[in-house]
Amino acid sequence: MNLPFRSSRAQSRDAAGSPASQNERSWWRLPLLALVTGFLSAFAFEPVGWWPLMPLAFTALAELIRRAPTLKRALLTGWAFGVGQFVLGLNWIATAFTYQAAMPAWLGWVAVVLLSLYLAVYPALAAGLGWRFGQRSRLALVLALAGGWAVTEYLRALMFTGFAWNPVSVVLTDTGLLDTAALIGTYGLSAMVVLIGGALFLLLHRSVKEAFYLLFGLVALATLYEAPDLRDPTSKAIQIVQPNIGQQNKWTDGYADIAARKLAGLSQPPGRPRLVFWPEAAVTDPLQDNRPGMGEAFARFERRRAAAVLGPQDYLLTGGLAFFSSDGRTVDGATNSVFTLTPRGEIVHRFDKSHLTPYGEYLPMRSFLEPLGLSRLVPGQVDFTPGPGPQTVTLPGRGKVGIQICYEIIFSGQVVDARNRPDFIFNPSNDAWFGRWGPPQHFAQARLRAAEEGLPVVRSTPTGISGLIDAHGRTLASLPRQQPGVINAQLPPATASLTPFARFGNWLPMLLAFGLLITAIVLDARRR
Repeated sequence: MNLPFRSSRAQSRDAAGSPASQNERSWWRLPLLALVTGFLSAFAFEPVGWWPLMPLAFTALAELIRRAPTLKRALLTGWAFGVGQFVLGLNWIATAFTYQAAMPAWLGWVAVVLLSLYLAVYPALAAGLGWRFGQRSRLALVLALAGGWAVTEYLRALMFTGFAWNPVSVVLTDTGLLDTAALIGTYGLSAMVVLIGGALFLLLHRSVKEAFYLLFGLVALATLYEAPDLRDPTSKAIQIVQPNIGQQNKWTDGYADIAARKLAGLSQPPGRPRLVFWPEAAVTDPLQDNRPGMGEAFARFERRRAAAVLGPQDYLLTGGLAFFSSDGRTVDGATNSVFTLTPRGEIVHRFDKSHLTPYGEYLPMRSFLEPLGLSRLVPGQVDFTPGPGPQTVTLPGRGKVGIQICYEIIFSGQVVDARNRPDFIFNPSNDAWFGRWGPPQHFAQARLRAAEEGLPVVRSTPTGISGLIDAHGRTLASLPRQQPGVINAQLPPATASLTPFARFGNWLPMLLAFGLLITAIVLDARRR
């Protein structure tokens, strides 16, 4: 006898076995695969440097986005991919917590995870764009993902003071595509990485014609543009000093004298006029102090001691601190600065770091976080005061230098005073507390800035990696981590003409990114 209805238990059993129900039960599979894929992609960054993993990861991500049944699931998939990539790629942040005693070291990994959970919002948005416009066209999915990735990386560098570390384009610094940064910048190169992976995704789906068009466009973009020639070689002698002073010693009582002897021993004059470069905060006692009496006198002593290494026509560019007091007694302000000193210890110029590091140089929401036991990683209760931004210092007979302290160099399009362009960029840094992964990643991003701007970059760090980078982003000389040493060289020239990126900045990569997005929208509309 056939009944016109079935029991509620039977209906529940059938519903549980339906494809939609099974899909709901396995909602976690796509995010889990994306998490693992993102984690593996981080091995494309330095110091491992397996760069082909990055485009392959985007091949996998495109497939995972294609299989996502809803926009919500696609966003979750992109977010999981970002979490995996950032947790491994930013592991050096956890190492920084081991060099302070104010907070437990395990809190470093909490910081890495929490930061990754936030940063992964940007890959999620790119994945959502790929899903939204790629439902009817695999090519549209790839184009939207690439354009969205470039735009969201740019936004990541701007929002909430910005954190631009490890754009995916940085994996290309040891490939022939680095010169293309002079045209389309860091974020345009990031779109290229996604497109390379997307071309493989199309080939796997036998969309040979679309993959061919995509690869043809990439090859044309990479080969038709020629980076500007370099100016004539300079005869300006430079000396880059790496004293190998570890973070565990740097701020201990009495170590300032030991550090001064190490720096002086490595900075002996070679007998001709030169520029000498010391790392960020090479001198830990203040080089400038507006408190009358002992404060001012002690700062003057430190400047003269540092400048004692100079010949009569030399200049020293060194990282140091400036202290300020409103009442002449208590320090209520400080800057992380680069001082340009003459042989007599006179200050030619002081450049103050503008893009300060949260939790390193200032504690956000101090009144709320300090009672909870959180503090700055750098010793001291006074937060640093930010400077005015990129500036160019003119040194008589030595040309013009632009200065970017530490991680200021990672912000594409924000490192040069466009109204007064320098001949080169000095990037003093302190990577001593960032483990094995942080220093080589930082150095690679400095190479991107050199290629973009067509300017050589001079880097001096306490423990490495210090080095000299030419105007095409190539490493001319470097000192390995945890070894003292000196680089004596001629300052390499800038490019003979402005690179397109130096002329137009991030307008060019954003034009490329929105062009990709608009093309994806048009393709999606045609397939409806």
